[in-house]
Amino acid sequence: MRDPVAHFHLSNGARLERLNWAGDLSLKGIQQSAGMMINYLYKLSEIEENHEAYIENGRVSASSQVRSLLRS
Repeated sequence: MRDPVAHFHLSNGARLERLNWAGDLSLKGIQQSAGMMINYLYKLSEIEENHEAYIENGRVSASSQVRSLLRS
């Protein structure tokens, strides 16, 4: 995992909820992530399943909004 913040949230059972295209337009934000930021959601009923899927299989849980971007 290249992003320690993402690893922290995903290993703790969060899912990728929303991509913010111009979420961090600082120089550091542009250099690290082209200015994009992610919102993570901790849904109590999904935390354990998301955690296990990420730790055991590297599977990242994502909202339908984020998944639709992958199909574009």
